[in-house]
Amino acid sequence: MIEARHLRVLRAVATTGSFSAAGRELGCTQPAVSQQMKALESSVGTPLLVRTGREMRLTQAGEALVKHAATILAGLTAAEEEVAAIAGLRAGRVRLVSFPSGSSTLVPTALAALREAHPGTRVSLEEAEPPESVEKLRAGDCDIALAFRYESAPGVEEWDDLVVRPLLMDRLVGLVPERHRLARAGSVAIGEFAGEPWIAGCPRCRGQLVEVCRGAGFEPRIDFATDDYPAVVGLVGAGLGVAVLPELAIESVRPKGARTVTVEPAVRREIVALTLPDLAEVPAVAATLDRLARAAARQHSAAGK
Repeated sequence: MIEARHLRVLRAVATTGSFSAAGRELGCTQPAVSQQMKALESSVGTPLLVRTGREMRLTQAGEALVKHAATILAGLTAAEEEVAAIAGLRAGRVRLVSFPSGSSTLVPTALAALREAHPGTRVSLEEAEPPESVEKLRAGDCDIALAFRYESAPGVEEWDDLVVRPLLMDRLVGLVPERHRLARAGSVAIGEFAGEPWIAGCPRCRGQLVEVCRGAGFEPRIDFATDDYPAVVGLVGAGLGVAVLPELAIESVRPKGARTVTVEPAVRREIVALTLPDLAEVPAVAATLDRLARAAARQHSAAGK
């Protein structure tokens, strides 16, 4: 195997014409240059230099190797500089997948802070709900997946093979038309919504809604179902039904014509950032995870005020 350090020595010998001159250029001794040249000739299996007195002349094989050495060493230098830039966060790319309410709340704050601190790091964003987002991570289609899971959901998804960065607990809140009989109630038991028409959200949230309602002794009558949170708010505001939505979703939409109420028993979902163990060591990925955690902390602090 040809080593880069040997190629540098060969090029120095070819340029200077002697081992001693090459040694002075490289900052090493003449015997060290001679030893490295012998190692290189042993690696390639043929002489590279012809020694005639004090002069050195390249063999045909030596000329061929010197010709390629410049390109090889230039490529290695470029690679070293690029890797150093990535390691120092002067460059790098992160592929992020997030569910919609995370994309509109946590992600903008995190990415703005990341760009300010590390302008050379590029982040792409794609939206997907879990478990699709988690599958993309495991398949190598993204570097970080922003995901969630409900505390009491049956068959909770396992993330044992992933690095899990907890971000915050997001409580579900009730959403009713502003003229609804419960619009000004401080706290509402979920059972009080029995018989109401419902507007349901994403498939996972829809499944959680059905489980919670069944636990309260009734089957929800779902009149409308949509993955679009503004559409849910609009339907509730128009008086077409009630809904439960995560606080993050409410944060990103102005509930015109609707009011939020606290629902009991409390239903929470755990918001996390997921990545693969090897990716967690990549500086740009680690920096993005840190910024997401800070954005979540600010979100939690603002929600508590």
